[in-house]
Amino acid sequence: MTDAKYHTPEQLPLKGRVFRPTTPAELAEAVEQAFDYRGDVRLTLASGKAVEGYLFNRLATAAKPFVQVYPQDMSTAAEIPYEEIVAIAFTGEDTASGKSWEAWVTKKESQRQNEAQQEEAAARARGHL
Repeated sequence: MTDAKYHTPEQLPLKGRVFRPTTPAELAEAVEQAFDYRGDVRLTLASGKAVEGYLFNRLATAAKPFVQVYPQDMSTAAEIPYEEIVAIAFTGEDTASGKSWEAWVTKKESQRQNEAQQEEAAARARGHL
């Protein structure tokens, strides 16, 4: 069984997009997108405050679902309840944008070939081949 989530064709870039969910289901989907994003996001809260940083965790199944973010202006993580989030903007560069599964596989195969060549050269140097 494969994990198709990581093997699908590249989707449209999220950088610059803003989601303003109107239902809990839309919010949950926007949070999942932000979690999968490898760049900073800006969370606009119901209070009007904005928190910008890297969203590294979420717990949608908690009694009160929340996200965890490393804010740009703080040295510790912040925990923000879903119910406080009114918008999610994708502000930072997605560090993995454009790097498809196929590119990763090609890179790994190249690394394996290089390692095999190095092992063969070392074995020849020792007189084992």
